[in-house]
Parts: sequence; C-alpha cells; structure tokens
Amino acid sequence: MIAYRVNLTAIPAGLRNMPTMNLKGWMERDGVRLIPTDVERMLGEGPEAIARCGGEFLLAHDDWIARDALGIMPGPVPPGTICCNGREVGRIAPDPPSCTLEEAIVTAVNLRSDEGAVAFSGGVDSALIAGLAHLPCVTVGLRGSHDTAWAAKSARMMRLDLDIVTPKEDEIAEALARVVRTIPDPTNPLEASIATTLYFVARWAGEYGCTRILAGQGADELFGGYARYLASPDLAAELERDFADLGRQRMRDQAVAALFGTYFSMPYLDLRVARAARAIPAEEKVRGGVRKHPLRMVAERHIPAEMARAEKKAMQYGSGIWRAIQQLARRNGYKKSVQGYLKEISRAEHDN
Repeated sequence: MIAYRVNLTAIPAGLRNMPTMNLKGWMERDGVRLIPTDVERMLGEGPEAIARCGGEFLLAHDDWIARDALGIMPGPVPPGTICCNGREVGRIAPDPPSCTLEEAIVTAVNLRSDEGAVAFSGGVDSALIAGLAHLPCVTVGLRGSHDTAWAAKSARMMRLDLDIVTPKEDEIAEALARVVRTIPDPTNPLEASIATTLYFVARWAGEYGCTRILAGQGADELFGGYARYLASPDLAAELERDFADLGRQRMRDQAVAALFGTYFSMPYLDLRVARAARAIPAEEKVRGGVRKHPLRMVAERHIPAEMARAEKKAMQYGSGIWRAIQQLARRNGYKKSVQGYLKEISRAEHDN
C-alpha cells in the first residue's frame, strides 16, 4: 500500500478529534441513499466496509478519514482514499450493478435531488437534469444573451422555477479578479471565462443557501457534444483524451464553488452513467451531424423534444461572459490579447 501523509491541520476544525462519525455530503450504495445510522453501522465493521460506497462525501471517524471517488467534496486526502493516522489504508471503489443509460441517468439525478439547485442553460444536458430533479434552477447571462432567452423559454415549457442572474460589467471584472486568484490555470482565457460564468452560479447558490448545485459537466466528453467532434479524424481517441481531462476541470469548478461554500454535483460523472456512456461506440454518439445522439434519445422521453434536440453554444459564449471579458481587456489596453489582460490581473493580485 502506498503511504500518503495527511496534513492534519488541513482537516476542517469540525472534523478534528471527533470520536464519533462526521459526514459532510451524502453516501449511497448500489443506488440506495444511506442515512447516518446506515453509515454508523457499516463503520462498526471497519473502514473497509465503506469501500464500495458511492456519493459525494468527506467522512471522518476516530483516526481515519475517507473521501468520495471523484473528489467532488473537498478534503485533506486524495479522491477515493481511506486514510488512517495519516496513511492510506484503502480505496473507495464503488461497483454498482450495470444498467441502461437511461436507468443510470435517472438514478444519478434522483440520488442528488433531495436538495440544492440546477445550473440551467436550457441545453439538453442541464434540461434533462432539471426535468428529473424538480429543483430550483439558475441561469447566468448578460441581458439579451442567447442563454437567458433560451433558458427562460425552456423554463416556461417545463414549468421550472428559474432565477436569471444578469451580472453587470463591474461585477464581471470583480468576479474575474477573484477567479484569477482561485483556479489552477488563471491566465488561460477559456478556463477563466468558464470559471467566471460558474462564479455567478455559485454566488447565487451561496446567497440562497444552496450547498449543492447540480450541473451538466461531463456530458460533452461522454456523449460527443463539442462542435469539433463533427470533423474529428479519430473520435474515439479524442473522446478518451477529453474524458481524461475532466479531473482537471473538476478542480477548477470546485475551487470556484468553494468561494461561496457550495459545490458542483455532477450526475453525468456518476459511475453508472460514465460506465454506460463509455460502452456506447463513438460513431453512435456523433452521427448524421447530430452530437450527443444517445443522450438526446434519453432526453426525449423526459423533456420536450424541442429542448432535447436543440443545439446551443458553450456557456461562456451563450451567456455573453466571454464577450464581456473581451471588452474588459480592450478597455484596459489589450485590444487583441485577453491572455495578456489576465496576466496583468494575475500579477496585480500576486503583488497585493
């Protein structure tokens, strides 16, 4: 077993020196949510008893601590590890029964729908989650942007409770400065624009007391959603590369959410969904010029067909946030280089 030293000072104060169980987040096994007494009973059998548990959690008990397999819940130990007295003693490796893609998505969303909100743009990814979760929804976009118009229309069609956040330029500038201090690759324009859009989702959630934000991340990589996939010479290989990059993206998104005491919950990255999606041949995911074909087929059985079939821009473009960042860069003397503007912000933040 590989030893891993835990920085005990990094463990949240509420989890230190606790003789009893302390669970942050939620746990499940084989599609059944576990209540605290279930977890306590399993703990009586030893740490290895929770090795097959799924969910999004940080669990502390006496001298050991465990974290969910994807690392959705922040914590002082690596994702998917069980550590005791600062050493790794086991792995979290859930192995739920195989199921169809539709069963997997429904189960993944239902497990996460007891609280929280949905990051909603009206695209098939978030619309399917919203249609299954029946939770309040939030959309971010500049006034008159594609996403605000389409999300409002979609919410009316689905009878969803939707709040639209329309940030002003000064708010975007402030958000961008905080994002640059927070994300792993702050001077990358694409990373910064995505993170800035998510910043407003997380801020809204924090203001309304929503700890969990259900989001559609992972659907593009699993089902072939990016426009570049239409001309890919080796779609299967490209999907694999993009899927492997999701861990880095999760770090970015959760770092932003943590600014407001929230986290992004990702049903499409549930093991059941990922397993079912990755079993589908690449040529079935993008066919006849239609991206995310298998996901759209599932969605048509749960949301209006118009929404299941609609194409939309990536959130940083559809929301207008990318355009606003470009305008900020130009007004600060960077007419052709958003990256240059981000580097200036980064230097200024570092000097402060």
